Amino acid sequence: MTLWFVFALMTAGAAFAVLWPLGRSSKRRTSGGSETTVYRDQLAEVGRDAAAGLIGEPEAAAARVEIGRRLLEAADAESHQPQESQLWLRRAVAVVALAGIPLLAFVIYLPLGSPQLPDFPLAARIQTADSSQSLDNLVAQVESHLEKNPADGRGWTVLAPVLAKLGRFDEAARAYRNVITYEGETAQRRAELGAAMTGAANGIVTADAKNEFERAVALNPQEVKARFFLGMAAEQDGRTTDAVKIWKALLADAPGDAQWRATVQEALAQVGDGAPRPTDEAVAAANDMNEADRTAMIHRMVDRLAARLKQDSNDVEGWLRLARAYMVLNEPEKSRAVRDDARRALGQNEAGLRQLNEGFKALGIDG
Repeated sequence: MTLWFVFALMTAGAAFAVLWPLGRSSKRRTSGGSETTVYRDQLAEVGRDAAAGLIGEPEAAAARVEIGRRLLEAADAESHQPQESQLWLRRAVAVVALAGIPLLAFVIYLPLGSPQLPDFPLAARIQTADSSQSLDNLVAQVESHLEKNPADGRGWTVLAPVLAKLGRFDEAARAYRNVITYEGETAQRRAELGAAMTGAANGIVTADAKNEFERAVALNPQEVKARFFLGMAAEQDGRTTDAVKIWKALLADAPGDAQWRATVQEALAQVGDGAPRPTDEAVAAANDMNEADRTAMIHRMVDRLAARLKQDSNDVEGWLRLARAYMVLNEPEKSRAVRDDARRALGQNEAGLRQLNEGFKALGIDG
């Protein structure tokens, strides 16, 4: 605010210095009157000197001619002088200009300017650059800027995600470290750093990357990316049950329209969703069974799923799978019973209940 005041004061001073002369009178005054008056006095004096015999008649005649010539020139000059403007009018113009120019500038600036707009020259350069200019060239320009200004945290903030998108994960990890150093630590920045480190390790969640994800969750227990990668770390360590638990909790907290739900659901599907699955031998045996035996085997699998849901009643996907299984077995009354049991079990979980109702609607057993 002080800077704005100094600028305003400087502008007012400059305008005042330029406009002040307009407020002053330019009328010239002489102590002895105008030039024509002086020459007339000289003519009279020459006449008195000639009458008194102080000068001869020829000298008096020559003096009269010279003074008369000067008198005519002075009279002609005075007759052609421009008419002076009135003082009050010039002062009014000065006041209007002094107040009007800054006011006009302010009125023009309001719709076009924004004093609160942060300075993001690097981001603006990337967003407004000519489409013919390659992204690599833009990144090179930003990197060149950061070589000269290594403490520019906002520059690193712009550069880091671009490097990650380009697959330059080692450089992206370095950039995210600089973001944290110069801009401060947040859960998202820790998670992004861990993701870049995982990318640099070809998709393996290293111990250092896991540490970053754990720090992110410590800062914000709802940090989605960190929680997902922690589930991936558990799955890569062979702790499938822990991975399923982490991912299911993530889905339970997820909004119904979250775009990343499909990614988490796919990850769950790849690890078997934590539910008992028939072995290859059981599938082969089922092919040799008659219809009654095969149906009995399916019932046993469904019963095991129902028993598990009594122990873990927050498993939204499990409830939906159980209801779907009863629909396949042509037992719609049991599907409706599952619907009612699931709603009671998830009554306090608004996000889970919303997901549950959407799933039942898709199955055609909503009501």
